[in-house]
Amino acid sequence: MTLLISNANQVITLNSNNQNARTGKEMSELNIIENGSVLIEENRIVAVGSKEELQNQFSELVAQAEVIDATGKVVMPGLVDAHTHLVFGGTRENEFQMRLNGATYMEIMNAGGGIHATTKKTREASFDHLYEKSYEHLNDFLKYGITTVEAKSGYGLDWETEEKQLLVAKKLQENHVIDVVSTFMGAHAIPAEYKENPDAYVDLVINEMIPKVAERKLAEFNDVFCEKGVFTPEQSRKILLAGKEHGLTPKIHADEIEPYEGAELAAEVGAISAEHLLVASDQGIGDMARSGTVAVLLPGTAFFLKAASARGRLMVDEGVPVAISTDFNPGSSPTISLPFIMNLACMNMGMTMEEVLTATTINAAYAINRGHEIGTLEAGKKADVLILNVANYQQMQYFYGMNHTQTVIKNGVVVVDGGVITDRK
Repeated sequence: MTLLISNANQVITLNSNNQNARTGKEMSELNIIENGSVLIEENRIVAVGSKEELQNQFSELVAQAEVIDATGKVVMPGLVDAHTHLVFGGTRENEFQMRLNGATYMEIMNAGGGIHATTKKTREASFDHLYEKSYEHLNDFLKYGITTVEAKSGYGLDWETEEKQLLVAKKLQENHVIDVVSTFMGAHAIPAEYKENPDAYVDLVINEMIPKVAERKLAEFNDVFCEKGVFTPEQSRKILLAGKEHGLTPKIHADEIEPYEGAELAAEVGAISAEHLLVASDQGIGDMARSGTVAVLLPGTAFFLKAASARGRLMVDEGVPVAISTDFNPGSSPTISLPFIMNLACMNMGMTMEEVLTATTINAAYAINRGHEIGTLEAGKKADVLILNVANYQQMQYFYGMNHTQTVIKNGVVVVDGGVITDRK
């Protein structure tokens, strides 16, 4: 199929000569084409420019293309959600009520709630139930313009259930139009049965789980929750280095609740991303800027837990590449609305409208090692494209808490039209 998206008010290309995640002032460079058009053949972008330029350069393709009129609208790359816990059993609305009544996240977790509650439900859930539930969540993501998601395991904390989560994610990647990128996170918490001997669980993750994940190619990344009361920096280092030995790229949940040298560890082990970072130290932020580790910030989690937000403004100014994601999960951020998360990043972390667009496209793509394929509108990249029912990109944040996505094109195929899913993989 050949498509021509024609005469958009603005085409936000985010194109750049930089072949890495964007930092500092680069995060504000959207490279907008006014009255622009995008030419797509099969699943790739052929060219971006004015309609006249495309007609002159690619007359035969333009002549045979199906035309999508984007007059008065904004065209941009598909959104990338680089941090989700997509596959899980049960819900935890009771804990939301507990937090409203004053309980803290760690108090709930230590009382058997939190990750442990979801672990119990996920262990009990069948493969089919988890698959069907996650498939419907992906449909919701798609309608909000998210075309690629990362999916972490970590609600099993035993091999049987971790494997089940990863296999569900693998089947979703095969069957759903959204690209699903898998992360192994067996080190999400110490399971209750290892509470008195956490090092034994660390050994289980390192010696049994990680080798199986790598051998069966069930995940690309290896994540750990480095937090006081969960995994220590020393335990986290062992887990991340063991993953590297088996070809799994490190990620880390770092410095979410207490400063715990997680950002420093991310830089030390060469993690592709460090995530949360609500209380990351100045030293850790500086280390990440020097290492190029992407800070995946999750303002929805801080909002839902009524916590202070990460220092997104400082991180951008200090040269850390910043991405923004939902952290979709049943306990601390039960939302799939990445556009709302972008609003929060502007309001609560001091980021600009331009920076959050970079943070949810090209920088999020680099956080999951996909920056060479997605995240910008330029020739040769995958044709993951959104048409938004706004007149300019500023209106995306001005009209907050709303879904502006009218059309989603995934791999060159219109999969959402008028907010309705029209095609599935």
